[in-house]
Amino acid sequence: MDVVLPVLNERTAIPWVLARMPAGYRAIVVDNGSDDGSAEVATAHGAAVAHEPQRGFGAACYAGLVAATAPVVCFMDCDASLDPAELPRVADPVLSGAADLVLGARVPDDDGALATHSLLANRYLARQVERTCGVTVSDIGPMRAARRDALLALGLRDRRSGWPLEMVLRAGQAGWRVQEVPVRYRRRVGRSKVTGTVRGTLRAIVDMRTQLRRARAAAQRGRPGGIWRGGTA
Repeated sequence: MDVVLPVLNERTAIPWVLARMPAGYRAIVVDNGSDDGSAEVATAHGAAVAHEPQRGFGAACYAGLVAATAPVVCFMDCDASLDPAELPRVADPVLSGAADLVLGARVPDDDGALATHSLLANRYLARQVERTCGVTVSDIGPMRAARRDALLALGLRDRRSGWPLEMVLRAGQAGWRVQEVPVRYRRRVGRSKVTGTVRGTLRAIVDMRTQLRRARAAAQRGRPGGIWRGGTA
């Protein structure tokens, strides 16, 4: 099992995350231009390290997907907000053939773990996903698992903040069986690169809206999610 961990200046959180990786799960840390020595810390703690110079969450995730070799690939943040020990609960339905894509639905450990605006945004996105492709989820969370070859065949184009949403939309429109399981969510170490800044938040909004617009257009044309056109805004 391969686990893709996009990283941008996460050296403080990396040791905790890698120490809790379950047996049989190989960590692939994708350094997205860190200047704090994150890649060196990851190497010292036994992770495989890939480098993606193009900035963007989706760019790092795609680079990790390409670098992966296992049949099933997991994704999760590397900021200590998610516990790798819960990965088997997310991956097992894919391994058994019961699901094609499994999402970890975040359950905050305390009131400050997930910001109010993030909670509201995810609820809104979850509703839009159901309306657009009929997939019922409660959270567009970063911990997830799917088969590598199937993910590559989806043709994901977004290389910024729209990657997680695009994956679910395309999977739903391609007829994938999408499930979610609850996972604990803690206060992250450091500030979010996406929702922790005004610029990051605005960029995420643009990227998400772009993916929803393209998915709706594809649905109206009766085109499967795996072959709708277009990439990052």
